[in-house]
Amino acid sequence: MSVPLYQAKAELFRTLGHPVRIRVLELLQDGPKPVRELLATIEVEASNLSQQLAVLRRAGMVTSHRDGPLVMYALSTPDVADLLAAGRRILGAVLTDRDALLDQLRADEARAVPAIGGEGDSAEGREPAGRRR
Repeated sequence: MSVPLYQAKAELFRTLGHPVRIRVLELLQDGPKPVRELLATIEVEASNLSQQLAVLRRAGMVTSHRDGPLVMYALSTPDVADLLAAGRRILGAVLTDRDALLDQLRADEARAVPAIGGEGDSAEGREPAGRRR
C-alpha cells in the first residue's frame, strides 16, 4: 500500500533535517565529489558522514558510484539543487521580514516610551511611588 503524498513529502523534508546532509547536498551542487573531499570539507567523523550519505541515498537524493578506488557521490536530480535554492530564498524572505518587523517594533517603542527625567517630566508612565525600587 502506498503512502499519501503529504506523508512522502514530510519524509523528504525530514531527510533534509540534518545540517550535515544539507552541507553534503550544497557541496554536490557543483558536481560529483569523492567521499574524501566531502570528509575534508565538512570536517565530521567518517562514520557520521557515512551514515548521513546512506540516509540521502535511501531517500533517493544522491547517487553513488565507484571511480577506481574512489566512491563518488552526486545529486540524483537537478531538482535537489532547485529545492536548496528555494530554501535559501524562503529563508532570506523570512529573515528579511523579521528584520523589517523588528525595526518597525523598535521604532514604535521609541515613539511610545515617554522620556523619564527630562524637562516637563510628569508622573504619567511611571510606577506608583510605593512600588519603586
